[in-house]
Amino acid sequence: MFIQTESTPNPATLKFLPGQTVLETGTADFPTSEGAEKSPLAERIFKVAGVSGVFFGNDFVTVTKTDATEWDHIKPAILGAIMEHYQSGQSVMAGDATTASGHADHSGEDSEIVGQIKELLDTRVRPAVAQDGGDITFHGFDRGVVYLHMQGACAGCPSSTITLKMGIENLLRHYIPEVTEVRPVGI
Repeated sequence: MFIQTESTPNPATLKFLPGQTVLETGTADFPTSEGAEKSPLAERIFKVAGVSGVFFGNDFVTVTKTDATEWDHIKPAILGAIMEHYQSGQSVMAGDATTASGHADHSGEDSEIVGQIKELLDTRVRPAVAQDGGDITFHGFDRGVVYLHMQGACAGCPSSTITLKMGIENLLRHYIPEVTEVRPVGI
């Protein structure tokens, strides 16, 4: 098994590509080791000292390190943990513990606008942020403001504010005049 790595715009995060499917659908975000028991793979990766977050996409694993840790020191151990997991034959997620790709339901008078927002996020935004090892999820729309949550490499990235304001906000405002602003939400 050959696992490729790619840098991301977030220097504290590295993207690992195991060359096979990680999650069939959706994403899974483990911003801390709490909750990692839902995933044997996340548990293995969190056993590496210096790992502070794990995120799964369709074909990648994004790992975030602590500021005091150097990639040169932990990258081999993370590669080993991923390889060991795939060789074990265990599933990535335990039982039925899959995390949906995070679309909040929204009905009412704004439901048509919300549908347009979700469509643009799914077709234009999410593929781009997945390239950088992250994901973005819709959390609400209220009085012209779109609330989004950034995950994986995008969470805590120095350029995430620019991505939200200059990229996503401009895109949504261009196609949907009712959108006036985009704001991040923390979970």
